[in-house]
Amino acid sequence: MEALYKAIQSMINISDAEWDRFLGTCIEEKIKRQAFLSKPRIVPNEIFFIAKGLVRVFITDENGVDHSIHFAMENQFICDYSSFMQKKPSTYSLQALEETEVIVLPRSLIEWGYEYLQEGNKLGRLIAEYYFIYQDNRIKNMMALSVKDRYDSITEIFPDIHNRVPQHMIASYLGITAVHLSRLKKEAGGKT
Repeated sequence: MEALYKAIQSMINISDAEWDRFLGTCIEEKIKRQAFLSKPRIVPNEIFFIAKGLVRVFITDENGVDHSIHFAMENQFICDYSSFMQKKPSTYSLQALEETEVIVLPRSLIEWGYEYLQEGNKLGRLIAEYYFIYQDNRIKNMMALSVKDRYDSITEIFPDIHNRVPQHMIASYLGITAVHLSRLKKEAGGKT
C-alpha cells in the first residue's frame, strides 16, 4: 500500500484520516501470470493500481487476432477508463504478463473519493489527464512517426519492455509484424 500512498501523495495532499478511510476499502490481490484482471463484455467496476508486475491491455478483432493497446507497469493505474466512466461493457482485456500485485480500487471508493476527499476531484482529473495525454501521444505516434521512430521511442515510454514483454506483443503495440520487429532490432545492433 506504500506505493499507492506515494503515487497519490505525488498528486494531491491527503490527510491521515482520509488515507485511513481510503485504505479501508482497497483490496490487495496477487494475479498469476497470464490471468485476466478484466475481460470484454463486462462492465468494469474497479481501477487497478499496479504495485508490482506488468499488465497488457488488448482488444481482439473479429478474426480472433489480439492487438496490444497499452502496457501498464509498476506505480500505474489501469482499467478500461472509457467503459468504467460510462458504466458500459468493456471492449478490452487486461492480462497480467508476469506475477502481478495490484491494489483494487472499487467504484464505490472512487465515488467516495470524489465526494469526501478534500482533493478527490483533483486526483481524478490528474489521472484522467495522464491517460488522455498518453492516448493522444499514442495516436500521434502511430499516425505521424516512422516505424523506426516508434520502435526507438518505446523504451522511453516503457523502460525494460524488451526484457518483460514477448516480442509479438511489442510488435502488435507498434503496429508491425514480429518479423519486422526482429529486423528493426537487428538493424539497431540488437539494442533493446
